[in-house]
Amino acid sequence: MILAAALATSTAVLPVSAGASQQAPAGAQVQAELPPLYAAELARAKSFVDGMMADGLVIPLPKDPGGGYTHEQHKRNYKAMYLGGQIYRVTGDERYRDYVRDMLLEYAEMYPALGEHPAKANQNVGRLFWQVLNDAMWLVHAVQGYGDIRATLSAENRQIIDDNVFRPAVEFLSVDSQATFDRIHNHATWATAGVGMTGYLLGDQDMIDRALLGSDKSGDTGFLRQTELLFSPDGYYTEGPYYQRFALLPFLVFADAIERNEPQRQIFAHRDGILLKALRTTIQLSYRGYFFPFNDAIRDKSLKTAELYDGVAIGYAQTGDPSLLSIADFQDRTVLSRNGMMVAADLAAGKAEPFPFRSLLLSDGPEGNRGAVAVLRQGDPNAEGEPSTVLIAKNSSQGMGHGHFDKLAWQLYDNGNEIVRDYGAARFLNIEAKEGGRYLPENETWAKSSVAHNTLVVDGRSHFDGDADYADTKWPQQLYFSDAAGLQVSSAMVTDAYPDVAFTRTLIIPAIPGLEDPVVLDLVQADSTASHQYDLPLHYSGHIMEFDFDLAANTQTRPVLGSDNGYQHIWVDGEADLADGRGALTWILDGRFYTYRFAGDGPLSAILGETGANDPNFNLRREPLIMLRAMRAGGASFASLLEAHGKYDGAAEQTVASRSRVADMVHDRVGGSDIVRLTLNSGQRFAIAVSHNPDPEQAHTVTLGDDVVAWSGFAAVVALGKEDS
Repeated sequence: MILAAALATSTAVLPVSAGASQQAPAGAQVQAELPPLYAAELARAKSFVDGMMADGLVIPLPKDPGGGYTHEQHKRNYKAMYLGGQIYRVTGDERYRDYVRDMLLEYAEMYPALGEHPAKANQNVGRLFWQVLNDAMWLVHAVQGYGDIRATLSAENRQIIDDNVFRPAVEFLSVDSQATFDRIHNHATWATAGVGMTGYLLGDQDMIDRALLGSDKSGDTGFLRQTELLFSPDGYYTEGPYYQRFALLPFLVFADAIERNEPQRQIFAHRDGILLKALRTTIQLSYRGYFFPFNDAIRDKSLKTAELYDGVAIGYAQTGDPSLLSIADFQDRTVLSRNGMMVAADLAAGKAEPFPFRSLLLSDGPEGNRGAVAVLRQGDPNAEGEPSTVLIAKNSSQGMGHGHFDKLAWQLYDNGNEIVRDYGAARFLNIEAKEGGRYLPENETWAKSSVAHNTLVVDGRSHFDGDADYADTKWPQQLYFSDAAGLQVSSAMVTDAYPDVAFTRTLIIPAIPGLEDPVVLDLVQADSTASHQYDLPLHYSGHIMEFDFDLAANTQTRPVLGSDNGYQHIWVDGEADLADGRGALTWILDGRFYTYRFAGDGPLSAILGETGANDPNFNLRREPLIMLRAMRAGGASFASLLEAHGKYDGAAEQTVASRSRVADMVHDRVGGSDIVRLTLNSGQRFAIAVSHNPDPEQAHTVTLGDDVVAWSGFAAVVALGKEDS
C-alpha cells in the first residue's frame, strides 16, 4: 500500500504525521533553536524569496533558449516555489505559503495551453523550457515546494493546481516525452524523479509505477533500472564527475522520498547501497573542491553546488558518517529539511571528521568491466584532509553522448593547481551570447577530439575516428593498479581506438631520494605492424621558463597544425627536430617549477603550440601544449618524466631550485620490460623498472652495460651506482 504522504511531511524539520494533513509549524519557537548553519540557510532562502515577492508574480510565456530571459525567469520561479514552501514549513509565515500558492495558480492558467517551446533545438523539446530536461528539473523543485503547502490549501485550489499543473506536467514528461523518459540517461533520471515524487504527493500509484519501472512498467527502464545501469559497482557514473554531480540530486532526492513513503523497498540498500556509494565517489572525484573536468564538464563546478547540498544531507541522515559533515563544513551550506537540520546540529556539536580522500580505482560499467578511472593521491594533506597531489588516469568507457575521445588520457593536480590539464567542455553555460548557453560547435571540433587531451593520437585522427556510437561499444582494459606508498601505479591498454594500433599507458608516482614530490613517470607503448604518425600531446598550465632543444620559433607568422580532428585549432609557435629523441621543457605555475623530460625510441619532433586557431568567435580558451611526434614504420615508445621542483617568491624576490634536479634520463625496453635510468645532479642514479607482470613474487633482472637492475613484481625503484664526479 502506498503511504500517500505529502512531501511536506517527508521533508519536515520537526516530526509530523505521515497522514494527508499537516499542522502549520510553530515558527517562532523553531527558529529560536536553529543551529547556525541552518539559520544561515534560512536567512539566505528568505532573502531570495523576499526579493522575488517584491517583484510580484512574473510568469512569462516561454520564448527564450538557455540563458535567455524567460528561461532564467522560470528557473527563478521554481527555486522560489521550492524555497518558499520550505520557509513556510519552518517558520509558519503564511505569506510564503500564499506566494507559492498564487504562483502555482498562475502556472495553472498558462500550462495547459503550452505547446512545443519556440526555441527548440536539437534536444528533445520542452514546454516551459527549450529542452525537456529543464521541464523535469522544474517539476522536481516545484513539487517539493507544493508538497510543503498543499495540505493547508483549500480543496478548490488543490484541485486546480493538481489538475492543471502537476498532472499535465507528469503527462508531458512520461507520455508525450516517452523517448526521454525511458532512456538510461540523466535526463530520464530527472524526469522519473519528478513524476515519482508527484505520484507520492498526489497518492497516484500509476505515476509511481511508471517512475520506478518505466512507462510500460516492465522494469526494463525507469528509476530503479537507472540505478543499475548508470553506475558501476564502485559508484562511478559513466558520463563522468560533472554529470555524476548533476544526476545525484534527482537520484538522492527521489530515493529519499521513496524511503519515507515506501520504506519496505529499502532503496538505500538497493544494489549494495549504490546511491550512497555514488555520493562518496562523487566527492572523491574532486580536487580542492572542484570536480575533475573530463568529458563534457564545466570547469567551474565544485562541491559547492545545490546537488551536493541535498546529497550530503541525505547521505548523512542515512549513514551518520561524520566525514560528510566536513564536506558540509567546506560547502558552508545545507538544505531546509530534517536532513539538513541533522547536518547543521551535528556540525555545530563538533562531530565532523576529515573526509578520507585517498587513492582508489573506480571501475566503469554496470558490471564493472568497462575500464576504470584510477585516482592516485599523495602528499601532505590540507586542512580538509586532502593530499596535495592527485593524478587521474582516465581508462574508462566513452561515457555516452557526453564522452570524449580520450582513451588512456591523464591529468595532474599539485600545489592547489591543475598542472596537466583536461579542456572539459566548450560551453558557456546559460550565457545567451554564446549559442544560447548550449554546447558550442567547438565542443565537437576541439573539446571532444583526441588531440585536445593528454593521450596518444595516431595519424592525426581521433580515437574511434570520432564515432561516438562505435566508441560506446569499446573500452580500455585496466591491467594493473597499486596505491602502495612510494610507488603508485596505473596501467591500462586499449586495442580498438585505431584499426591496427594497440597502445598501453603506464603512469607511476615513485618516491625517488633527492627529488621533490611529485614525480610522475609516463610510459606509452604503441604496437603496430604498419607505418604511422604518433602524436603525444601534453596540455599544461604555466609559463615556459626554458627548454634544452633548438626551436625553430614562428615569430612572424603563426601556422596551424592541421585541418581537422582538432588540429585545425592549434597554433604552432615553434618546432624542433630531435635526432636522439630526447629533450626537456620547464615551466612555472604559482611559484613552483615543473620539468617535462622525455625520451623516444628514435627521432622525435617537439611542437610547441597553443589552442585558439580557426576560432573567429573566440569560443576557445588559449592554453599551451607541447606535442611529441614520432614517425615510425611500426610501433613507437615514449617515456616521459614530470618533475616538480623549487619555488619562486616574487614578493621576497627569492628563487630556489628553478632548474631540474635530473641531469639525464635514458629509457630502454628489454624483453617487454621498461627501464628508465635517472642520473641526478648530485650524481645519484636510480632506475625505475617496470616488468608489466602483476605477480608480486616474480623476480626480474635486466643488465644494461655495467648496470644490473633487479626487482620483483610489477615495478620498483632501484638504486644504481653513483656516477663518478
